[in-house]
Amino acid sequence: MSVSSERIAFRTCPLCEAGCGLAVTVRDNEVTYIRGDMQDVFSKGYICPKGSTLKQLHNDPDRLHVPLIKRNGVHVEATWAQAWAAIDAGITGVIAKHGRESIATYLGNPGAHGLSSLTFNRVLLQSIGSRQRYSASTVDQLPKQVSSGLMFGSASTVPVPDLDRTQYLLVLGANPYVSNGSLCTAPDFPGRLEAMQARGGKLVVVDPRKSRTAQQADEWIAIRPGTDALLLAAIAQTLATDGLEVLSQRLGRFLNGLDEVVLALQPFTPEAVAVTTGIDAQTIRRLARELRDASSSAVYGRIGTTTTAFGTTASWLVDVVNIFTGNLDRVGGAMLPLPVAGSGNTSGAGGKGKGFRTGRGHSRVRKYPEALGEYPAAAMAEEITTPGEGQVRALIVVGGNPILSTPNGEQLAKSFEELEFMLSVDIYLNETSRFADVILPVPSPLQRSHYDLALLTFAVRNVANYSQAVLPLGADEPDEWEILAKISAIAAGLGADVQASTIDDSQITGLVESKIKDSSSNIFGRDSEELINELSVSGRRGPDRMLDFLLRTGPYGDGFGSVKDGLTLDKLIAAPHGIDFGALEPRLPDVLRTQSGKIELAPPQLIADLERLLKFCQTDILDQNTNQLVLVGRRDLRSNNSWMHNIEVLVKGKPRCTLQIHPDDATRLGVSSGSTVRITSRVGSVDAPVEITKSIRGGVVSLPHGWGHTMSGTNIKIASLRAGVNSNLLTDQEVLDPLSGTSALNGIPVEVVAI
Repeated sequence: MSVSSERIAFRTCPLCEAGCGLAVTVRDNEVTYIRGDMQDVFSKGYICPKGSTLKQLHNDPDRLHVPLIKRNGVHVEATWAQAWAAIDAGITGVIAKHGRESIATYLGNPGAHGLSSLTFNRVLLQSIGSRQRYSASTVDQLPKQVSSGLMFGSASTVPVPDLDRTQYLLVLGANPYVSNGSLCTAPDFPGRLEAMQARGGKLVVVDPRKSRTAQQADEWIAIRPGTDALLLAAIAQTLATDGLEVLSQRLGRFLNGLDEVVLALQPFTPEAVAVTTGIDAQTIRRLARELRDASSSAVYGRIGTTTTAFGTTASWLVDVVNIFTGNLDRVGGAMLPLPVAGSGNTSGAGGKGKGFRTGRGHSRVRKYPEALGEYPAAAMAEEITTPGEGQVRALIVVGGNPILSTPNGEQLAKSFEELEFMLSVDIYLNETSRFADVILPVPSPLQRSHYDLALLTFAVRNVANYSQAVLPLGADEPDEWEILAKISAIAAGLGADVQASTIDDSQITGLVESKIKDSSSNIFGRDSEELINELSVSGRRGPDRMLDFLLRTGPYGDGFGSVKDGLTLDKLIAAPHGIDFGALEPRLPDVLRTQSGKIELAPPQLIADLERLLKFCQTDILDQNTNQLVLVGRRDLRSNNSWMHNIEVLVKGKPRCTLQIHPDDATRLGVSSGSTVRITSRVGSVDAPVEITKSIRGGVVSLPHGWGHTMSGTNIKIASLRAGVNSNLLTDQEVLDPLSGTSALNGIPVEVVAI
């Protein structure tokens, strides 16, 4: 009689940016219970509803386990060998007929949370050799990275609020009680906010909706959608008019362009922006002075500010205000993490660099400039349907569902029908993968090792957490990195029989050889073969071997023996609850990678965009049509874009895909709670049930993002039963932030009529 074995595995939740530690109870290779890891150095037991559902995700009967190939319009199960052969024929056939530029890629949001994707997506893009690259970045955070790159020289240099030590936090367009933070990795963000208030600090939330975070705030300011940049400009203008003596004390010597910014902001007085923002001048001046006079303060702006027509300018102005109050790179202010595995601002000699630029290429049809190596997701459809040299004829989607998450999903769906070949790497047959000729499933998160390589770059403490796989891979089941490596090999022309290890060995060799040439590296001048042999002694391959190298050559690494007591992956594995390297510390000027060696406070692109912002301020954003309102999105604690809606425990209960509307607007339009209305924008219409609430500004309505599971040809049964509506059928693909190519998912003019 066999005796069952029970163990507890510790791992980091990969479902959002918070990075909470989980304690996973496993019996006979079956997960029985998931709770928060009370000993985790970062999250200390905190967990949200999503983290506890990794078991349900793993056991979801709709999750794919074997490849699917489309035959006669129907997806059927296939062997891995058959799938690789079909991919080889599809990709090489399109390349032979149309060239490499005819292949596009779309990388979805889950890739930012996966160690395999973060280490192998780059080689995939390089192997394809096309500039037609798209991702979820241009429907969420890219403006912040563009503005940070222009100011600090690296897109990874994003100041984060020092939550645990600040005394005043101004939050714009973020709802961390629900979303757990964005570009600000902070487990238990709500608890950290409440701790700030308990020590006498003040929380101010600027949002068209009285979100869950706004309910907790000391003050809620109901701004008109899409006008955050104007509010920030007026706050900065007030600070400049009052005097910027605080800068001479510490920050002044690090700044380029201060006088130019002050001059450019002169028209943006609180009185000038009051009508457009819906915030009176007295309140704007008070906010500016409270930020300046607090013992420490920080401004934090997120998705509500970036998914607008002025996303990059608003992101820049967040940091202008943090600088004008003297709180950038200061304890309790907006600080710059020192990521344990390194980043763009830890490589090379500190304090100066090549700088950052966009526009190294332009999209074929509407000539949108490249930003961080990609073009706007909103341009995908036209690049597929518009004939001519470079027309997209094949598409590879990795962990994304752009049909639901990018603008004008109906137009995009029609364009996918014109593709000659499409490959999806996905765990579901969903609204996007249903168009694919081949679908490759990756293992569940519980079967993969994990390290938040990207997200810990934006953490409010310098920490490191590594998770080994909790459950084993199935028989003949490739790991995610092996799938991505093999696609890369096929795209490079190496054929369907090539081993993933070939690409893996090439990647680690390139990584090591690049680092030993860096004179500032802790392995400068070392022998590459010696280091690769040392990395390989453990038998590690793929992302784990790369991670070991990044940790050992990072700011806290052992430098392969050159730094006593330095970090290695073995040491991190021996610390299953993570290692805390301490609170954030000032990093200027070492963190800078600009050509000048200073903070570029007045990048020409951003100064020029203030003219467009001023014109917007002087123009009424709504016409006089009494039915016209402005649409914004919203998040839900139990939802994660479009990819967690097939988990019953997360979607059960009252419907959450409703149109929130203010009582005054409901009365004027003659609609009642629970009734159905039609919402129409320039590009589309959807019908949704009404939810009347005073927790939204008059003239504004709200639909959540990521719903609309109504399409045929999918196999996501739970999601289909609670389908909701796709708000991005209303998103206009022609309205973008011109500096980053990010779609304006917020501030959409719509008409609402009762049905």
